[in-house]
Amino acid sequence: MISLILADSNELTRIGLRTIFKDEEFQIIGEASCTDELISQVKSFKPDVVLMDYTSDGFTIDAVMAAKSASDAVKIVGITPLQDAQTLVHAIKSGVTSYIKKDCSLEEIKNAVFETSRNNTFFCGTILETIRNEGINVDSIDAVDFNCDPVMLSEREQEIITLIAEGLTNADISEKLFLSKHTVNTHRKNIMAKLGVKNTAGIVMYAVKEKYTSPNKYLFSADN
Repeated sequence: MISLILADSNELTRIGLRTIFKDEEFQIIGEASCTDELISQVKSFKPDVVLMDYTSDGFTIDAVMAAKSASDAVKIVGITPLQDAQTLVHAIKSGVTSYIKKDCSLEEIKNAVFETSRNNTFFCGTILETIRNEGINVDSIDAVDFNCDPVMLSEREQEIITLIAEGLTNADISEKLFLSKHTVNTHRKNIMAKLGVKNTAGIVMYAVKEKYTSPNKYLFSADN
């Protein structure tokens, strides 16, 4: 039997999920409406899987990392409305094993939890397409290799990296820093060359890795 905690601030959503997992192969051992409740239940009940909407009120992406810290064995299945590719990458890098959308079929939702409990990963087709459209290979997200040589970034480049990671577009950065759009675009190209990355997702992952920003700061940003 697969032990499961439902983590979502919306009670109606939890009721619906509870109905989906009424089969004998699943056992819902807890329901959390905020991060504190989730961490307490993970520590107490040691579930096999947490099915979590970390975008709902009372949660952030940090809840994923906190749950993993509370129990090394727990596996996280993200279930949210569709997010942009950078947010999905953040979630996977933060510890989400599998990812589905809230409007996926009941069978897909059940399969995601079942496969995850078996140490497999499960992504619905739309999630995979969203990530791959950014040129990101899901299988290699955890193995993103930043060059070990020192990266020499100017203060301006560090400032721009931080703003990119927080979801600002070139136009936003141009206005905020009183620079031309051409200058910002040049800085962006130079940054990608120095970091050895090919897109915004690479810059964002570097910024999180080097603690220029927190993963949750990009959650609800606009696409770049």
